[in-house]
This record gives sequence, C-alpha cells and structure tokens, in this order.
Amino acid sequence: MLVLPNVLETLFRLAVLMVAFPIHEFAHAWTATRFGDNTPARAGRLTLNPLAHLDIWGTLFFLFTGFGWAKPVPVSPYTLRSHKAYFWVAFAGPLSNLLLAVAAAAAHRLLTPLLTHAALGRIVLQFLVAVTFFDILLFFFNLIPVPPLDGDKVVAGLFPRFWQTYLAPLQEYSLLVFLALFFLLPYLHVDILQWLVVLPTKLIGNLLLG
Repeated sequence: MLVLPNVLETLFRLAVLMVAFPIHEFAHAWTATRFGDNTPARAGRLTLNPLAHLDIWGTLFFLFTGFGWAKPVPVSPYTLRSHKAYFWVAFAGPLSNLLLAVAAAAAHRLLTPLLTHAALGRIVLQFLVAVTFFDILLFFFNLIPVPPLDGDKVVAGLFPRFWQTYLAPLQEYSLLVFLALFFLLPYLHVDILQWLVVLPTKLIGNLLLG
C-alpha cells in the first residue's frame, strides 16, 4: 500500500510527459512553419508523436525527479517572414502549455460532479489537477529570460535584429546565469523560482480549478 502513491505519481509524470512536452515542442514547430521556416518539418518535428520530441535523459530525469526537458525544435530565424515571427515561435510553446492547463481545469470542473464518488474517477480528477498545475508551471518557468529557456528567445524576438549583435556576447555566460539562478541562489536561501514560478502557478491553478 505504501508503494501505490509512488506508482501513481510516476504514472502521472509519464502521462504528463507524453502530452505536455510533445504539445509544447509541436507548437514551436507548427508556428515556425506557419511563418515560412520548414526547418522543423525537415527535422521531423512537425508531429505530436512523443518519440520525435522526447530526450532520453530529460525523460529519465523527469520521471525520477520531476524536472526534465525535451529536444529543442530547430528553427532558422532568418528564414522566418519577419523578425517578430521569432517572438511568436518562441512564445508558442509556453502558450500551448497555458491553453492545455485551461483545458484540463475546465475538464476537471465538468467531471467533478460525475467522478467524485468513484475511486477510479478520483484518480482521473487527480490527474487533471496534476496536468493543470504542471502546465502552468511550464508556462511560467519557460518564460524566464535565461538560455536555454524559451523566455530568452521571447525577449530576443521583441528587440530589433541589430540588437542581437549586442545580446549575442551574453550567451557565453548563459550557463553561469542558469546555474546561479537555479542552484546557487536557492542554496543561499534566495529562492527566486518561488516568486517567478511557484507562487504564480499556485495562484493561477487555484483560480482555474476553483
């Protein structure tokens, strides 16, 4: 009996992984294609097939720790029809997670009166709650403007092209910034993720689920 919650949690993570990550990456690929870049299609990423998007190490990390990643979709910014398209390609991934969270929360509200009294029904409702909160978390987390997260490209898409000349050198320090933000600051009891990701996730998730 003590093992069951861990089994359910792993199954939830696997199910979320097979839905949230592929939809996120497909959104990048689809948007890039709509703006004239066929690089994602040539790379086989214009699909909802999870096998095309999941990274083996990112998958394993997610199943065992709750933190993971998928393979980034290759995009050629200079083949896009406009520079602003780069913003929409980058923003499409997080936006897809927000929309998926809204859909899961709506399904939870509709199904709660029907499934509350059945054990399997309660598991379904728990899964919808997990999908809601995880996708909102992905939305806020990916919008942090630090490479390799989508937020870095979202911000870059808001600047004119010539600004990239000045922003490019900062990429050299992206790993140091990433490590400081997600590992060093929490170690020093400055948990910036709590303010940027966790608290907004709880607020929006509770509002959607009622």
